[in-house]
Amino acid sequence: MDASGSGERTETFTWTDPRVSLEHLPRMSGLEFLTGMRDGSIPRPPMAALMNLDLVDVASGRVEFECRPAEAHYNPLGVVHGGLACTLLDTVVGCAAHSTLAPGFGYTSIDLSVSYLRPITLKHAILRAEGSVVKTGSRVIFAEGRVMGPTGELLATATSSLLVFAVAAPKE
Repeated sequence: MDASGSGERTETFTWTDPRVSLEHLPRMSGLEFLTGMRDGSIPRPPMAALMNLDLVDVASGRVEFECRPAEAHYNPLGVVHGGLACTLLDTVVGCAAHSTLAPGFGYTSIDLSVSYLRPITLKHAILRAEGSVVKTGSRVIFAEGRVMGPTGELLATATSSLLVFAVAAPKE
């Protein structure tokens, strides 16, 4: 609890206007775009700041993110809300798919099936999430993801299919 006894806390988030990153999208392959994000030459999306997500590794068809769950992610039952794990899994399967795309193409999730295997708490100081492409395609990509705790215990898994589409060039 704070000095007033209420236990209330605050947190501040800082992010870059997403249009800065989106300007690069039509001209770069997915792998180039994500590599730039990992290396910091392309700003990460605003939701990554909100959810404490960091891209730490990327290769064609494979990504790895880290996530630092916080008390602000807790649900009424005293564990990290499943939405954090779901968002993390949606991120890694989507970025794995994106890493296989040529310039001028994007993706969106068609479906996402998540299995929660263990509760996540603050004792899981850093989560590691891996996404990998199972099957590429010109219209649909199939991918899978896993979330692990700091000692490697499997916490959640997902499978997803993602729709591939052409991205419009930015207006000059």
